[in-house]
Amino acid sequence: MSKIKEQLYILCGEYIMNREGEIKQAIAEAREAANNETKSSAGDKYETGRETMQQEIDLNITRLNELNKLKQTLERIIPGQKSDVAVPGSVVRTNNGNYYIAIGAGKLKRDGVTYYAISAESPIGEKLHGQKAGYTFEFNGKKFVIEGVS
Repeated sequence: MSKIKEQLYILCGEYIMNREGEIKQAIAEAREAANNETKSSAGDKYETGRETMQQEIDLNITRLNELNKLKQTLERIIPGQKSDVAVPGSVVRTNNGNYYIAIGAGKLKRDGVTYYAISAESPIGEKLHGQKAGYTFEFNGKKFVIEGVS
């Protein structure tokens, strides 16, 4: 199972790289748009357009900073680490899905199996954290049973 953990770790890293590329592209486009904004006879239109682009840049810089926090979280995980309790880096199999506790990267598919990459701080991550196979809990009106942790 550690091979799947390593593969999921790589997929999370790719998720971060892809998002980083998208955000940097959005910043570059907003900067270019702001620089290309020309003064019109309306006068205020120029300043309004530049301000809108600056807000877009600031928003994307904030997203980039948040993404860097995710990257740091992922870097603290040791993909080959074994544990019989759910901790960051664990794959947790339940009767209602498979979870990879790392970063909130959403649905990941590997070898035809779906895994949900979740943060340890997410609501379901908090329910799973520190638990072993056999643990039962309710989440969003569903009963979950941990079938295995690796």
